[in-house]
Amino acid sequence: MKKLFSVILVIVAAMSLSSCSYNSMVKLDENVKGKWGAVQSQYQRRADLIPNLVNTVKGAANFEKGTLTAVTEARAKATSVQVDPTKLTPESIKAYQAAQGELSSALGRLLSVTENYPDLKANENFKDLQVQLEGTENRINVARLDFNQAVQEYNSKIRSFPANLTAKMFGFSQKGYFTAEAGADKAPKVEF
Repeated sequence: MKKLFSVILVIVAAMSLSSCSYNSMVKLDENVKGKWGAVQSQYQRRADLIPNLVNTVKGAANFEKGTLTAVTEARAKATSVQVDPTKLTPESIKAYQAAQGELSSALGRLLSVTENYPDLKANENFKDLQVQLEGTENRINVARLDFNQAVQEYNSKIRSFPANLTAKMFGFSQKGYFTAEAGADKAPKVEF
């Protein structure tokens, strides 16, 4: 009789955990990890395009070496910062975002300095790479938005009652968001 009671108790406990959203929290957590993978994939795509861009620039112009070195170093730093998908804390996201921001800044300098090189701007390979980089930046933005949406859904779930009780019991914690970089709220100056 005690065994039967224990089995029934285990079944009832499992069913109550299920009704307290454990399974949906796991599903949402996996969704966040999947969206994080998409973000990393798009950043990797950008990192893979950069050597082609640098080599095209080198071959088409006697270009400032400092700018190319800055892009290469920023790419190396950005690809060295890794975030464990199981530990998507605000701090780890911020470190990853900072490294990627440095790369974005270096690429921006590279593309703005190329304005002084008409031969480079006319080079089809360079034009194609610029288009690919622009498309990649758009994909990165979409992936970040999708990631933030998944994080919002997950964080809302684990903070809502009674799911928050289950979340605390099983160690589900809030995930970090991608945030705007410092100064992003001010429009850039464009000078001709």
